[in-house]
Amino acid sequence: MGQKVSRNDFEWVYTEEPHASRRKIILEKYPQIKKLFGHDPNFKWVAGAMVLTQILALFVVKDLSWSWLLLAAYCFGGIINHSLMLAVHEISHNLAFGHSRPMHNRILGFICNLPIGLPMSISFKKYHLEHHRYQGDETIDTDIPTLLEARLFDTTFGKFLWVCLQPFFYIFRPLVINPKPPTRLEIVNTVVQLTFNALVVYFLGWKPLAYLLIGSILAMGLHPVAGHFISEHYMFAKGFETYSYYGPLNWITFNVGYHNEHHDFPAVPGSRLPEVKRIAKEFYETMPQHTSWTRVLYDFIMDPAVGPYARVKRRQRGLAS
Repeated sequence: MGQKVSRNDFEWVYTEEPHASRRKIILEKYPQIKKLFGHDPNFKWVAGAMVLTQILALFVVKDLSWSWLLLAAYCFGGIINHSLMLAVHEISHNLAFGHSRPMHNRILGFICNLPIGLPMSISFKKYHLEHHRYQGDETIDTDIPTLLEARLFDTTFGKFLWVCLQPFFYIFRPLVINPKPPTRLEIVNTVVQLTFNALVVYFLGWKPLAYLLIGSILAMGLHPVAGHFISEHYMFAKGFETYSYYGPLNWITFNVGYHNEHHDFPAVPGSRLPEVKRIAKEFYETMPQHTSWTRVLYDFIMDPAVGPYARVKRRQRGLAS
């Protein structure tokens, strides 16, 4: 478990991120993909049902022992909360109500955020759209581990700890790499979330709130659904910086596994990404892909060739190389 990773630096490249150019080529060949652009009218009902499920679950978990509460948080609540995080991901692209109704998207983001326990819907949008536009940028793309992370967690056991601690890196890394002043909507998001948390504690006690928070944290770390964090952009095959996964966990994650398709066409809602792959299959079936998010976690931890360093990075424009 003390075996060190074989990489000692990130994979530096001097090309543009690949998705914009591939999008242009695919649309020239398959212009009908443009018909898939737009919002998903069913999305709000699916996301709303998840929120309602978690609220109803609070009345059950308030009487559980702590051991059963932890099990419920890991096996049930955490999965729903992770799905709601990915609902927030869809909403960040305005795929719930479309670009013409931005506040409808933001309000639904507040609602989907409630069971997660920590205010994140507005902050996520602020950083995630930059991840798309500046994929791999050393100072803008906060999805990439810091140099300190890569150096500290460079053994098998270190990578195991890093996976367990992923939620904390995702929360605090943007504040280190690319800090931004809070916006008014972020403040509103925080007030709404803290009010909801206070109401849960007032009417149901601390256990239900713990169920929500613990579930969110556990399902972002060493958990099968959290495998997508690593599967999406960690370099398992040299020269490829985005990977798709077409397995069954897409059913509960809004097809986030179709990640090459998503980066190529962020204006297509998750429910239609399989159609993008079907139409332009020769572009996607030939690229390396993952078959299991659980296997991704195992390989990331055990394979010395993979680790926090296994990311494609680009120098920020204007900085000395």
